[in-house]
Amino acid sequence: MAKPGRPGARKNKKGPSVGSGGQGRQALEGRGPTPKAEDRTYHPAGKRKAAQERLAAKQGGGQQRSEAPRQRRPKQSDDSEIVTGRNSVLEALRAKVPATALYVAARIEVDDRVRETLALATHRGIPVLEVMRPELDRLAGEGSVHQGLALKVPPYEYAHPVDLLDRVEESGETPLIVALDGITDPRNLGAIIRSVAAFGGQAVVVPQRRSVGVTASAWKTAAGAASRVPVAMATNLTQTLKAYKERGLFVLGLDGGGDTPLPDLELATSPLVVVVGSEGKGLSRLVTETCDAIVSIPITDAAESLNAGIATSVALYEISKLRAARA
Repeated sequence: MAKPGRPGARKNKKGPSVGSGGQGRQALEGRGPTPKAEDRTYHPAGKRKAAQERLAAKQGGGQQRSEAPRQRRPKQSDDSEIVTGRNSVLEALRAKVPATALYVAARIEVDDRVRETLALATHRGIPVLEVMRPELDRLAGEGSVHQGLALKVPPYEYAHPVDLLDRVEESGETPLIVALDGITDPRNLGAIIRSVAAFGGQAVVVPQRRSVGVTASAWKTAAGAASRVPVAMATNLTQTLKAYKERGLFVLGLDGGGDTPLPDLELATSPLVVVVGSEGKGLSRLVTETCDAIVSIPITDAAESLNAGIATSVALYEISKLRAARA
């Protein structure tokens, strides 16, 4: 009679064990010595080395110009913007914001602002249309206080990033382009356009998504500079920056945690794209990885950071000063 086994016990058949084939020994051997920081492409030291090699090749005249892949031209929006209110409409006309029509409410109470608005519109050849107040309410939108005036502003016509660089190179100037990464405040965009014009830059690039466009508010803040500095729209900012690098431009990211202080910038006289991130989030990861160097502006402990418009102004001023000193 067989002995009863332990309750819950189970016989387990075991075959011959199979060896690891030396895999365990190979894992213990390791992968060799750690590469130097300058040999790692993702490390700041590696990026600096790559940028210096490109700079040396460019100064030696050995780099052949490569054709950057052209991205599809972004679609233009069909939505016009309506600026409402006596002060806003007057300021837009004073700043020479492009406009296609001025709507005036029937039997409007005329004051100095209305008189100047009508005079400016007439002088620029903008059609002045008298409409009933219910029609003006509909044009202005729900909750908008129009005070009897509304200005119709057409969508901004953006340049293509590659076409824009072609124009800069044809002019014989050393490219200095500002690209925006995550800027959503139109006043910051307007201030940046104004700074680009003031310090010798030629253009601004904005991404198609998660970014402010050239609105009437941005145009007003630019104080007329938007009519002289073209703005291009990139369907993919990272790909645009890579295309610019293939054309010989160096990409500098502007960030408070940058490893290169702006006054020590060696690439100032080279063809440049300065990328500016938002004050809150800074530069995105993919854009940061694409940059040749991350540059910082030294500030005191009294301020945590600078907003995008002011930071861009300081950076462009410093670059223009370094270019003038080394000319």
